[in-house]
Amino acid sequence: MSYRLGVDVGGTFTDLLLINEDTGKTFTAKVPSTPDDSSIGVLNGVARICDESGIDPTDIKRVMHGTTVATNAVLQKKGSKVGLVTTDGYEQTLQVARSFCPGGLGGWVTFNKEPLLAPLELTIGAEERISADGKVVRGLNEDKLREDLKALFATGEVEALTICFVNSYINAEHEEKAAAIAREIFGETPVSVSSEVVPEMQEYERTETTVMNSYVRPEMQLYIDNLQRALNERMAEDTALSLLRSDGGLASARSAADSPVNMLMSGPAGGVAGAIYFCSRAGFDDILTFDMGGTSTDVALIQNSKARVRRETFVGDVKVRAPSCDVRTVGAGGGSIAFVPELTGALRVGPESAGAVPGPAAYMKGGDKPTVCDANVVLGYLPSDVQLGGKMEISKEAAEKAVQTIADALGISLTDAAEGIIKVANEAMFGALRLVSVEQGYDPRDFGLVCFGGAGPLHANAMGILSDAWPVIIPPGPGVLCARGDATTSVQDEATRTYIKMAEDVSADDLLKDLKALETRAGQALLDDGIPVEEHIVSYQADVRYAGQAFEISLDFTEEGLREKGIAVVTEQFDAEHDQLFSFKLDDGHEILMIRAVVKAKPTEMAAATVGSVGTKLEDTIVHATKFCYESEWYDINLYDRNKLSEGTLVPGPSIVMEMDSTTVILPGHEATVDKVGNLLINPVK
Repeated sequence: MSYRLGVDVGGTFTDLLLINEDTGKTFTAKVPSTPDDSSIGVLNGVARICDESGIDPTDIKRVMHGTTVATNAVLQKKGSKVGLVTTDGYEQTLQVARSFCPGGLGGWVTFNKEPLLAPLELTIGAEERISADGKVVRGLNEDKLREDLKALFATGEVEALTICFVNSYINAEHEEKAAAIAREIFGETPVSVSSEVVPEMQEYERTETTVMNSYVRPEMQLYIDNLQRALNERMAEDTALSLLRSDGGLASARSAADSPVNMLMSGPAGGVAGAIYFCSRAGFDDILTFDMGGTSTDVALIQNSKARVRRETFVGDVKVRAPSCDVRTVGAGGGSIAFVPELTGALRVGPESAGAVPGPAAYMKGGDKPTVCDANVVLGYLPSDVQLGGKMEISKEAAEKAVQTIADALGISLTDAAEGIIKVANEAMFGALRLVSVEQGYDPRDFGLVCFGGAGPLHANAMGILSDAWPVIIPPGPGVLCARGDATTSVQDEATRTYIKMAEDVSADDLLKDLKALETRAGQALLDDGIPVEEHIVSYQADVRYAGQAFEISLDFTEEGLREKGIAVVTEQFDAEHDQLFSFKLDDGHEILMIRAVVKAKPTEMAAATVGSVGTKLEDTIVHATKFCYESEWYDINLYDRNKLSEGTLVPGPSIVMEMDSTTVILPGHEATVDKVGNLLINPVK
């Protein structure tokens, strides 16, 4: 038998999900994360899940991994010292940026700019120049460049080098020559070249993105090398390690180490991929995802079982030109702290979080401030009279003591204070859902709402009421869904080219010829990883705008569509999308800015997991009897074991469904059914 392992490293826990590819049976495990070296937590998790499942580690053939190594390096300012080689006279590109200061009219007065990722003292200018149409205006002075690079190397400070010349996206000749010289001088020091990392127009964005790639590359390379070596020692030597890209596809360990800028949003992408996996198999192709953790909540919109992908990625105050799932985040989670400011006397929740240490008061780890988690305990949504998942003990007394401080500050009852905390947090999270739906021109009522993460199922029913998005879907193992997403997606890569042509001046044949060249480039990465051409799935994209606009929309299409409809496959789709977003469209003036080919490996077929024992009676799944409070009224309820629920089982509300990694609350007036793939579908009672 062969197995594949999905691993998701979070700030508090590292989640693992092991799948038997022949039977579809799964095993899960959670271990504490190790921020100083994430690979230790991963290896601890591998040891635990193999021990608990009784599976030989050498039977694991694939390890798919969502990681925050690159993200944390940026957020914690712990990246490498980067040297930058740019065109002579353009050394200040990162400093000038877009000449934008955040804030109001006087924002420049208080704005303190963060240190540059590539400091000026480690920046040199090369004597060269390529024109906007790709012609050589001034040849590269190789002797002068070699002399300057030797001086830069002699400083002993450069840990990664970036090369980014003006207009190199249209002609990379000078960058390639400079890279060859740099590798001679800098030896093993990683060198990132803009025409390889992001061959797109706009000088500042291209420079910032390539510098970011260098900034996180050494740490990412070290992490991948250490993890791969350790996995090979514990598993078979041919065990394949892949890492999740920000856009939801997988990259081989080799590709991830070379282009870590594509891994900056690896974590949230895993949840999106996992949600698509379960919902598409159940017939739900249009969904809103709701991933609630301890500190924040991530939401996204999925259409036709495809996540919306944006071409820019934001990490902290840094924006880079790299594709990522369009995930929006709000600072509300299970650990968000509730407080009442003296100035306003109004209840606030978050964005400050109790985190893992000291954590919510109910966890008895030293925390004493009221959190969303504590409010859930007070109301009975997190039962304190039974160990959740068979392991976790929580203290209702500690939670009540913490929430009582809010009740005293507002002059209301304990339960009213707890319900107030939950409602304020829910409204904040609903605001994030509006960002990806209503404010993008979509009606939430046309989508299902899939809720996951450790805290997502607790608030799922309430979020369904607010958004009126039904059914509310709770996938199997919602607390480890990101690991499921890591384990069930496919390796992919892409190649991009700046185009800048009016659609009416381009024939379908010319466009297809250019796309085929990009397809060959993107497919080479998969060939290098041992994936043959017959297993490649190809799609195309074009970034289009109306002439004169300052932004563009990315559109997906296929070779078949292009041959059938010609350039109209792009222009008609753009008009429809533009009308969706802005309520108007034009008849002509379509400008194609970028084209790209996306090549993905054909998914490996796996057996579907079975869902409970057919015919199991609901009363046989009862774990415990308890009560919870909803709208100031207490209800006697049952706690059900999700692992024993079978397809077609109806769970009436009010009730709670428990599993190892999460707890689902079904409110009065609602009911949940189990579908063929194991999802819990919550709907209002008709």
